[in-house]
Amino acid sequence: NRILMTINGCLGATARPNSLSLPIKGTDLWTLHRDGEVKLRMGESGPEAEPPLTVNQMFTSTVQRFGNYNALSWKEGEQWKTMTYNDYYKTCRTAAKGFLKLGLERYHGVGILGFNSVEWFIADIGAILAGGFAVGIYTTNSPEACQYVAENCQANILVVENHKQLQKILQDKLPHLKAIIQYKDELKEKKPNLYTWAEFMKLGRDEPDAQLDDIISSQKPNQCCTLIYTSGTTGQPKGVMLSHDNLTWTAFVTGQDVSLTDADKLQEVIVSYLPLSHIAAQMIDVWLPMKAGGVTYFAQPDALKGSLANTLREIRPTAFMGVPRVWEKMQEKMKSIGAKSSTVRRKVASWAKDVGLQTNLNKMELKPLNYRLAKCLVFRKVRKALGLDRCTRCYTGAAPITKDTLEFFLSLDIPLFELYGMSESSGPQTISLPDAFRLTSCGKVIPGCKTKIFNPDVDGNGEICFWGRHVFMGYLNMPDKTEEALDSDGWLHSGDLGKHDQDNFLFITGRIKELIITAGGENIPPVPIEDAVKEAVPLISNAMLIGDKRKFLSMLLTIKCQVNNETGAPEDEQTPEAVELCRKLGSNSTRVSEIAGGRDRVVYAAIQEGINRVNEKATSNAQRIQKWTVLEKDFSIPGGELGPTMKLKRPVVMKMYKDQIENIYKEVLTPTTPDNPLPSK
Repeated sequence: NRILMTINGCLGATARPNSLSLPIKGTDLWTLHRDGEVKLRMGESGPEAEPPLTVNQMFTSTVQRFGNYNALSWKEGEQWKTMTYNDYYKTCRTAAKGFLKLGLERYHGVGILGFNSVEWFIADIGAILAGGFAVGIYTTNSPEACQYVAENCQANILVVENHKQLQKILQDKLPHLKAIIQYKDELKEKKPNLYTWAEFMKLGRDEPDAQLDDIISSQKPNQCCTLIYTSGTTGQPKGVMLSHDNLTWTAFVTGQDVSLTDADKLQEVIVSYLPLSHIAAQMIDVWLPMKAGGVTYFAQPDALKGSLANTLREIRPTAFMGVPRVWEKMQEKMKSIGAKSSTVRRKVASWAKDVGLQTNLNKMELKPLNYRLAKCLVFRKVRKALGLDRCTRCYTGAAPITKDTLEFFLSLDIPLFELYGMSESSGPQTISLPDAFRLTSCGKVIPGCKTKIFNPDVDGNGEICFWGRHVFMGYLNMPDKTEEALDSDGWLHSGDLGKHDQDNFLFITGRIKELIITAGGENIPPVPIEDAVKEAVPLISNAMLIGDKRKFLSMLLTIKCQVNNETGAPEDEQTPEAVELCRKLGSNSTRVSEIAGGRDRVVYAAIQEGINRVNEKATSNAQRIQKWTVLEKDFSIPGGELGPTMKLKRPVVMKMYKDQIENIYKEVLTPTTPDNPLPSK
């Protein structure tokens, strides 16, 4: 099997370059130590030769150029409040002095646990200016996971949003912790070393500048300033050490690559809503706008539960990053509205979408008359309804997106530009651009960086490796994990499988750790099969392929359903689009519980037909889905099946639905062959 050859290469059949040796300070490309310094991956010309900057140097440069421009905007009641770059920088310095007053030591963490807010940004940058580490903690983390991160980064200070997040911290004794700051709501009880945001900021205002200035002037671009903790779906989270140069240089080259406009020409407008503990959100919301003098608006805490649509219409961003689930939700909403439209309106929309898709796929230089007409009749109205009428760049990343969703938005003249990268590369490695765009590709490498396919098979598939000044310093105190990620030449091994086409566009074909290796030794990447099922059966919300060390493949399926606006938890009621699909099939089901467990034979027959169509295209019998089951509820963040960026947490799902999976494999099936076709379910 070709993928097996790749895996063997990645995991040792073909030797990787020699493993790491511990460097002398500042002489090598990696370190494991909090006070370590690394050799920057400088080049002689082009972006690689750009002079290194600390975060403070980048920030002060922006303040000099755009000090009177708005930097941050947030909503109080119905009013939008703003803060200029001048005030932003001053406030970050005040926070930095407050942290020092509370006892923040050099190279110790300031943990931040809360939804995106002005206070989040200020605590993050304040921690860096004060010589500590900015450490985002996911709000969805359990108390145990919060404790682990706080202890691992030796946090001196924790900044929490409210009483709920505070409770996670108070459950255990943290040896390095000196103070906790709560930035929203009143304190429910006064405890020693527990401060409100106002009390904390007052501490900083009363402090002289000399100590802070000394610390800032001692900082070097090749030292760590931020820790990004991986979400830890397989084992404990790893602390990804990012240097000043990692952040400032990546913001510089990415901003150039995507043609971000400087504020004095046309100010970029960003909406912040994705978890800031994730590097993609930090790069897009904090560092890229800072570099260009853009303005970041904060969405409401229930953004992913439904309010994001209103914020987008209000703000009308110039660039927007959506994780695949956000785009899928928009697609579902638009389809359900379309289903209720008049026949004439539906026909016009359908015609326009055909024109839009073909025009974009053909990449014609001269837009034909029917495209211009469709744009006037349909596309402008759709963009305005979504709040994307000023948005020249719509991005998707952080998880795989289906071709169906990409084509849907392309048909509306909204190309979704895929990004690819990881925490260990400070965010982006490749980006799709308006003039460099291929459907299902995640684009070309950003300037000044390199991509290498390690040990490719006959089809060019191999492990994707990164090189550039955006590559991280190492995992804090984790020699084994650092050695797994970096080879002795400094290449970052991603763990993802991919290949380049003839024009150097990168296509992701799977993830090594996600690969299903069946009992028969067949290596199967699950995502393409899952996407094919979701495309064949539009009623399906999530699909997860099972089959590791098993005799055949099976699948867990969930039905599209409404989501509770308060909790984000899935409800029993189907989405309007799902109800409409059921009607077309001849089913009266309106709830998930009326379908799950085989209760709706009509729907089950339709799902089986869709899976049969997917199986017909399988490259081998081992890649056919032999059995499947519909679960009683959809996957969700509060349910634990999805991570903070809505990426599927496969090990968690395997554990949670162990009984359902075991039931699937109780009846042993003989794998399907042309002579022994599997009977329909």
